[in-house]
Amino acid sequence: MPLCGLIICDTMMSIQRWPEHGWTLLQLLLVASFSQAEELLCRQRGDPENPQLLKDGDIMLGGIFSFHSSWKNRWENYADKPSPLECTSLNFRGFQFAQAMRFAVEEINNSTDLLPAVSLGYKFYDTCGSIARGVRAALALANGNEVNSAPSNTSCVKPAQVLAIMGETSSSPCMAIATVIGPFHIPMISHFATCACLSDKTKYPSFLRTIPSDYYQSRALALLVKHFGWTWVGAIRTNDDYGNNGMAIFTETAQQLGVCLEYSVAVFRTDPPEKLQKIIDIIKASTAKVIVAFLSHMDMDVLIHELTHHNLTGYQWVGSESWIFDSQIAKLDRHHILDGAIGLSIPTAHVSGMREFMLDVKPLNSTNTDFFTEFWETLFSCKFKQSKSSSSSSGNQRKCTGHEDLTGVHNSFTDMSLMPIFNNVYKGVYAVAHALHRVLGCNETCNNKLQPDPFTILQHVRKIHFKTKEGDEVYFNEDGDPAAKYEIINWQPTEHGAVDFVTVGLYDASLPSDKQLNLLNKALFFAQNSKVVPVSVCSEMCPPGTRKVLHKGKPICCFDCIRCAEGEISNVTDSVTCVQCHPEFWSNERRDACVKKEIEFLSYEEIMGALLTAASLFGTFTTAFVSLIFFMHRKSPIVRANNSELSFLLLFSLTLCFLCSLSFIGQPSEWSCMLRHTAFGITFVLCISCILGKTMVVLMAFRATLPGSNMMKWFGPTQQRLSVLAFTLIQIVICIIWLTTSPPFPLKNFQELKDKIILECALGSAVGFWAVLGYIGILAILCFILAFLARKLPDNFNEAKFITFSMLIFCAVWITFIPAYVSSPGKFSVAVEIFAILASSFGLLFCIFIPKCYIILLKPEKNTKKNMMGKMIAN
Repeated sequence: MPLCGLIICDTMMSIQRWPEHGWTLLQLLLVASFSQAEELLCRQRGDPENPQLLKDGDIMLGGIFSFHSSWKNRWENYADKPSPLECTSLNFRGFQFAQAMRFAVEEINNSTDLLPAVSLGYKFYDTCGSIARGVRAALALANGNEVNSAPSNTSCVKPAQVLAIMGETSSSPCMAIATVIGPFHIPMISHFATCACLSDKTKYPSFLRTIPSDYYQSRALALLVKHFGWTWVGAIRTNDDYGNNGMAIFTETAQQLGVCLEYSVAVFRTDPPEKLQKIIDIIKASTAKVIVAFLSHMDMDVLIHELTHHNLTGYQWVGSESWIFDSQIAKLDRHHILDGAIGLSIPTAHVSGMREFMLDVKPLNSTNTDFFTEFWETLFSCKFKQSKSSSSSSGNQRKCTGHEDLTGVHNSFTDMSLMPIFNNVYKGVYAVAHALHRVLGCNETCNNKLQPDPFTILQHVRKIHFKTKEGDEVYFNEDGDPAAKYEIINWQPTEHGAVDFVTVGLYDASLPSDKQLNLLNKALFFAQNSKVVPVSVCSEMCPPGTRKVLHKGKPICCFDCIRCAEGEISNVTDSVTCVQCHPEFWSNERRDACVKKEIEFLSYEEIMGALLTAASLFGTFTTAFVSLIFFMHRKSPIVRANNSELSFLLLFSLTLCFLCSLSFIGQPSEWSCMLRHTAFGITFVLCISCILGKTMVVLMAFRATLPGSNMMKWFGPTQQRLSVLAFTLIQIVICIIWLTTSPPFPLKNFQELKDKIILECALGSAVGFWAVLGYIGILAILCFILAFLARKLPDNFNEAKFITFSMLIFCAVWITFIPAYVSSPGKFSVAVEIFAILASSFGLLFCIFIPKCYIILLKPEKNTKKNMMGKMIAN
């Protein structure tokens, strides 16, 4: 694809701090570039950017790596041309990534299956960790370094110098570079830039990567923290796009999982000591015992020095892939501050032949003498005679020969713990090679006459799907990301005091959400090499039976545990609400389960039911005994007096009254509910009707003795029977109406008692119930009035006096029954009703019949007609 030759302004900012100043520089570069559009000659401004490593080939690939990790600060007066950026602090990791790319290129060039007869070349640029320098390197790869790229009478366009760019390592430089080369569709494949923001194809259309997005890593870290029950954590992040975006996703996911951050601080390797000290103070003052560190390895290098200086031990560290499996970080941790750290890393990888190739470096055979000289001197701590710095070196420093042996050297360059990342570089180069293989139509040979453009390569790279020689699948999704798979790494101590990175679990984002995080059955070590999972919570977990009540103004992880109310439960830990039990259930003592409520009704088995049953049976047998006495002495004057037929009917009704009380005892059923109230109402009306008849007989008998009175003719035995029948029929009619309209029915009463179900008989129609009782009451009051009027009759035949006392007891019992019945809970209301029935029945029995039994059995001499007659005529 043709590219416009961008004109590069050489103005550099004196102090470059990414990402803030990097973006400012990028804008300056673009403005300065296009401001020269009116010139007819495409001319490069400023000094040309020369690659650190170069190899020619038929097709060129670019590489942007940080061979140095920092640069010297400079102050500009804006009057003279700025001096070139002077890089410092050689970074062996960056050179390792370059070596991995060289290995892949050499392997492809030597292959007869992939791109046969086509050689790949490369240009490697050093960014020194500077965003601005990274952008300059990208533009140099795109345009080349010719001073005059086109004559004045030709179009200022030309093909891209490289068809793809490998790198950069960090997210922020990748964002800047991808923004610049994106419009020209030059594929950029990063091996270690993980910021989720780079998945946005509207902003970064040509960016791809061979390492998973932080979107998945951040979520996995949150799941890992939640798995161990750490709901109160601190967070430290790198103050760049990698750390800020990664921590933002972690925070969002953590909040969804119920994990809270006590603090979240940002750090950058160039921060002043005062800011680092402030972070240390925050950690010391916090109560969280777990720290999630979303840091780049360079920022972790700086932070570990501060942590060591203050001896901040005892914290559980959870790390991102950038530093968790970096052996150099482990070596810097001399005070074992990070022991027991756990985090995510790229899955273990092995590429046959790569280690040997990476270690096979000779400065005397290299084209870039200055770079390899610096590399060799730093690697072996020696100086070449021709080195620019030899004059200032110590006289005791040994001289370099260029033939030093790496066999006994142990440093970050010979450390192969980053092989998974080297493999990512390797896969990125092979992805481009496979795309070229398709574009060039390679079979046994390739079409060398075809000049591919970056846009075509980009389209094919997005669609590639192949396996490396080690069996690793390589493909990109629609966002340009690979499949998200991580290993869970645990720092475990060894016998020699070193640290071993042990894989204790796996995370696979392609699996269902409940199976993505899988911890293996291996022993874990935590802070200070403890095998016990540390506790890091703002508030202890609320046990079952309680609910959480948040502290006002504090995160949701800070709360009090309040016991569930009666009738409510919580059967899970950290429940936010208590669940109301079903009406037939009640909470147990611990409030963690609903148990079936005790069903309460007046039963025969309990003491109160047994006593009432005994009293009922006693009354029944007593009445039967009285009936037997009366039957045996039915010819005696005292029995025949006052209509013996009514006396036997009264005894029969009293027997029924005693027996009907038994229908109130036992579990209510549909039939027992209808029977108890109707039987009670009818039998008592029958009883009162008999007493009323006897009372009227007494009154009529004495009034019949008056001269000219014929009242007994109108109230003889037939009239007495008819009156009893009439009074009883009225009650029967009331009961029939009640039962046909709204009869009593069994009911489970959940309201009366909280922890019990009361089985009772609902009245159905309260009007019917009170009509039955009211009718009984009317008859009882009428009977009482008549008996009261006859109380002064002669003593030798004063049955009215006993009827008066019996009705007085009857009325007193049923008047007191009403408030007692209404106020008694549950089965006690039934007991009150039974007691009222029995009390009134015993009152009638004892007051009316016991005196006669006394005369019959103990005073037979008074049981004579003469004694019974007095002033009246016997019946």
